[in-house]
Amino acid sequence: MPFKTQKRDTADALTIEWILPVKHYKLAFDKARCVGCQICSLACPKDAITLAKQPKLQGEKAKRSKIDVDLSKCNFCGVCDVTCPYGAVRVTLNDKHALNVVEKESFPELIRDIKVDTRQCPKECVTCEDACPLGLIKISRVTFDGKPVENLDALSPSQKSHIQLNLTIQKEYCPTCRVCEFKCAPGVIRVRKAYEGKISIDQVKCPEGCSDCLDVCPITGALYLSDGKVQVNELFCDYCGACKAVCPVPEALSLKRTKVLHTPVHSGTWNKALERITSPVDAVKELKSIGSKKAQEMVKRRCVTEEIIR
Repeated sequence: MPFKTQKRDTADALTIEWILPVKHYKLAFDKARCVGCQICSLACPKDAITLAKQPKLQGEKAKRSKIDVDLSKCNFCGVCDVTCPYGAVRVTLNDKHALNVVEKESFPELIRDIKVDTRQCPKECVTCEDACPLGLIKISRVTFDGKPVENLDALSPSQKSHIQLNLTIQKEYCPTCRVCEFKCAPGVIRVRKAYEGKISIDQVKCPEGCSDCLDVCPITGALYLSDGKVQVNELFCDYCGACKAVCPVPEALSLKRTKVLHTPVHSGTWNKALERITSPVDAVKELKSIGSKKAQEMVKRRCVTEEIIR
């Protein structure tokens, strides 16, 4: 048992701690990054994380759901840290990032597959930097000898042709919404979604004049208003569920996660989490797919071995 426990809820973060003689566990939710989505609460094996709708006054915009953690249930396993698409959760041991479930190989890591090819990027372009809804992209330019370019307009065409463009993405916080990929020049950025799924809004059941889901959606363009009704653009949706968490009519907004892009793993802990994040049916589909791939790999290895023997 911990020597001391502590819970703090400030404007910037929700933090819980276990303090032992030689170990200090800490779990922190960054409120600036947390979008009040459903994923960490669904993945938590101890049901320690809960979501609560925040009240709003008439005429106000909806607020993102509030996260809370039951200190008596949390064991600082790191599942919430691993599965958060926005990198809003961090679990540390003695102030160092520590993911117990990953270290024990009982849980995978979320893959943020983002590839950048700046060779096809116009030297003066900042479209992707402006387009990122979370401000995670930074463009910088340097001369051939490594000096930073302060004023691009002051350079001659020949000087501009020798400029090196650097495009940096804070991948650990990126929900892989793909806005940058489609706003940028073709071929510069390639993104695979970490979470795949389906989302739809039943316009008949959707309350007249309601835009709560749009108010809390963290991705510009994933939801939008048309003829007074909220519409969905699945191209940019990351299926986090922040919209579903605040919808006043549960049947009006349907959201289903069908696939998670992750590192290889096979364990009961992950299987249970996958069922809750997606569904039992989709979890079985993934497990069957993994089994099929392993069988194919075994056949290939056997064929290679037989060929060598011959």
